[in-house]
Amino acid sequence: MAMYTNHPVSALPTAPPRETTGHLLLRAWCVFVILLALGGVGLVNAAGPVVAAVVAVASAVVSAVIWVVTRPPMAVRRLPWLAFAYLAWATASIAWSAWPAASVLTWLLLVITTFQGLFVGAVLTWRDVVRAVASAAKWVVGLSLLFEVAVSLLVRGPLLPGFVVPSARMDPILYWSRDNLFDGGRIQGLFGNADLLAAAMLVAIIVFGVRLAAGAPRRVLLMLWTALAAFLFVRAGSATAFIAAAFVALVLGTVLVMRTARRPGERTRWYLLYAAIGLGFGGALWLGRETVFGVLGREADLLGREGIWADVLARADQRPIAGWGFSTPWVPTEPLIDGWIVDHDQTVVQAHSMWLDAYLQLGVVGVALLALVFFAYVWRSWFFAVDRPRWDLRDDRPHSPLTLLPTLIGALLVVQGLTESGPLLLWGWMFVVLFGAKIKQTPLVGVGPSEQSISIERGELVRPSA
Repeated sequence: MAMYTNHPVSALPTAPPRETTGHLLLRAWCVFVILLALGGVGLVNAAGPVVAAVVAVASAVVSAVIWVVTRPPMAVRRLPWLAFAYLAWATASIAWSAWPAASVLTWLLLVITTFQGLFVGAVLTWRDVVRAVASAAKWVVGLSLLFEVAVSLLVRGPLLPGFVVPSARMDPILYWSRDNLFDGGRIQGLFGNADLLAAAMLVAIIVFGVRLAAGAPRRVLLMLWTALAAFLFVRAGSATAFIAAAFVALVLGTVLVMRTARRPGERTRWYLLYAAIGLGFGGALWLGRETVFGVLGREADLLGREGIWADVLARADQRPIAGWGFSTPWVPTEPLIDGWIVDHDQTVVQAHSMWLDAYLQLGVVGVALLALVFFAYVWRSWFFAVDRPRWDLRDDRPHSPLTLLPTLIGALLVVQGLTESGPLLLWGWMFVVLFGAKIKQTPLVGVGPSEQSISIERGELVRPSA
């Protein structure tokens, strides 16, 4: 005799809610935005700065329209006001800039990058942010490897920006690709610069690792992407990136140890231990830099950076308070920049240190504001990673692997900023704004109004899928 019941055990299983087409398109657009920041140098090499600028401005306009249509929830008091203060001081510097045209041009790039970082953090959940960064990183890894393979198999020689094949041998610093994929030399990928490629590959390794730890699907394929990123990272042969990777590993180990703390004061001992290890490692690295960089195949002065720093300091000291005016990066056609610092017969377009760059452009006021920006970012991302998620009396909820991403990216940027100005523009600055704002707006993964997905099709908020 058939029996019917409404008991949940007998109920037919239902399929998990599917993402709307609007949300899929929204995430795809965010992937494109992050890709522009992460691999924008490749677009400049391929199509030129004018095309890259048009694409950047057009993308900002599209993002603004999407923002107006979706109207994501955002608490104004939780915006990254310190980053805005740095942006405001850069804006004010146009008034006394020694290179006003360059200031306006590069200021526009800073504004667009800041806005896009806020946009991605506002319209995506934490899970979607990590997925979008991972997808953009896959594009950079794949295109960089495909580019190097194509150059080696089709061009069979060096290639200049704009896909120009040189008619004669030139200084290797001018090449977009040096055709080193199969001869064991350093490769440069889409960036035309091995250091930039290595930093982007380290970002890829970090985000792929976070995705694997979070139980992402298609794990074998994700492991393959990680292996490809690691291959490009090693082949780039960047000393700065190797040191950054070691520091990222140290920070990761510290976070995992801190997560095991159960009693008040237990973390203090670990903080003291790791502080001693970090200071000892830094001191040993500085004192033994000749040996370390010799092993890495680099000179102890980091390929002439000490000479560049001396020249930058000499000029910056002439205007120590407010600086010479914002320009990140430097515009080589400016009279005060053209031929000022020359390396391999090419005008240098950065100070090779974000702190010296800030001092040159915005003076001690700019350095102070930048220090506050990074201190706030590192502070918030650290406790975002080590603290258990808690919004009530329960204190035993498990940590989410997703919370590791901001602090590991921060570790990379801190080290990179010592010898490069990358953290001040493109993906470096975007991630500082994106993650800094996201942590303030949504300090708990999966909790809060901004952790709801946005459906463009219906103009409503829907709960994110797992």
